[in-house]
Amino acid sequence: MLFRREVLEGIAGGRIDRVFRVWGKPPVRSGSTQRTWAGIIVIDSVTAVSPEEITEEDALRSGFDDRAALLTALSKSTKEGGYHRVMLHLGPDPRAELAANADLTDQELADLKTSLDAVDTRSRRGPWTREVLRLIEEHPGLRALDLAERLGRDKLPFKADVRRLKALGLTESLETGYRLSPRGEALMAYLRSLTE
Repeated sequence: MLFRREVLEGIAGGRIDRVFRVWGKPPVRSGSTQRTWAGIIVIDSVTAVSPEEITEEDALRSGFDDRAALLTALSKSTKEGGYHRVMLHLGPDPRAELAANADLTDQELADLKTSLDAVDTRSRRGPWTREVLRLIEEHPGLRALDLAERLGRDKLPFKADVRRLKALGLTESLETGYRLSPRGEALMAYLRSLTE
């Protein structure tokens, strides 16, 4: 499912707990999850509804000003099928728990180093992981565009690289920019100790 930015912001802020879609057959089901930039979206239920079953509260809790605005938006869908109410919430992101863990054994730190080495070895442009981690460490909260420019890179590929580091629990996204997670800080200290 695709979500507009303002919808994801509403879900993350707790203002939105449902969305409506026009589907022939729903592509999601209760219990499924979807990773987004705002976190993990958990689907609680998917219910076919008639226009009469859509309430004013449905409209407000899906980010619309009123029921009429929601029904107008649904009527403009180019997809064929019926209306569906999707109840959802922002679930825990397993990467957050991973990122918060800075109490790593020497073996875990060595394994993380090996993971970075493997990413660098497979990269077509050569090693980049430590350079990006160092840049984020030195400039927490700096916009992705500014970080990318410091490396002479385009923003979108740079952000994709940061997501790879986040998947390892090494970085955290801020409202603007990034910072090293506690796990990332522990790894950087370990990497520095290897060169001393």
